[in-house]
This record gives sequence, C-alpha cells and structure tokens, in this order.
Amino acid sequence: MITRALFAAAVLTTGLAGCTPTKNYHGYIADEAAPADIEPGVDTRSTVLARLGSPSTKSIFDDDTWIYMSSTREQFAFYLPKTSDRTVTAIRFGDDDTVQEVGLFNADDGQTIRYASAETPTRGRELGLLEQIFGTIGAVQLPQERDPTSPTGQRR
Repeated sequence: MITRALFAAAVLTTGLAGCTPTKNYHGYIADEAAPADIEPGVDTRSTVLARLGSPSTKSIFDDDTWIYMSSTREQFAFYLPKTSDRTVTAIRFGDDDTVQEVGLFNADDGQTIRYASAETPTRGRELGLLEQIFGTIGAVQLPQERDPTSPTGQRR
C-alpha cells in the first residue's frame, strides 16, 4: 500500500515538473554591476569597461555609443519560446570620454518591423512539372565511336 502511494507521488511530481517553463538567458548578464548603475558625468569609458565589460555592440553611426542587450526567453513544453523580458541599455560618451547619457529600454519600447514580402524576379523562365520531368528527353547525346587511327583516340 505504501509503495503504491510512493509510486503515485513520484508520477505526480514528475508530471508537474514537466509543466514548468525552461528559461534561456541571452546577451549581457550583469554579474556585479548593472548597466543602470552607470552615472552620467561621473563614469568614464574605462570605468564602464571595467565594471560592465565589453558591450554587446556599438552604434553603427558612431563609436561613442555602447549598447548592452539582454533577454530572457521561456519555453513551455513543446511550444515555441516567447520572450518574457528584454532590456537594452545605451551608454553615450562625450568627447572627453565621460558618460553623457544612459538610456534604458525594455520590450515595450521596441517596435515591430514588418519586412517586405515581395520577391525579386530572376531571369529566365519558370519550368512546369512536366517540363522538369520530360525536358531532358532528346537532349542526351549518345556515345560515338572512337577513331582507331587517331593517336589520342578522339571521337569521329
């Protein structure tokens, strides 16, 4: 009787453990200091590098903006993963290498980008199914006899 109860408890515990989502962390993960702890006018490029490490990326337009990105994605069982948390910290430096501005952004500040679904046409023509199957009939060359008098054995 006790073994049945233990077996039922084990099955129930295993079933409930499968219901917890799996979390995956991507990007910058703060160990000792968070990017939000950087103070404008006080910190410099070298102190930011010492406290936070290398940035996730730098601005495309200038090297004076460092960007630290992180996101948390949760996956429940076999469903597609969903982003539960996203933070982007942009740190902009001045000419004297001191921090001028710290911008904090989350998933609500983002915008969805819609890509154009148009396709670029290619040169040539589209082959139908029957043309693809029977298109090579008659295009195959049959082997020719070799010329025995030729020193290289070329075909006639």
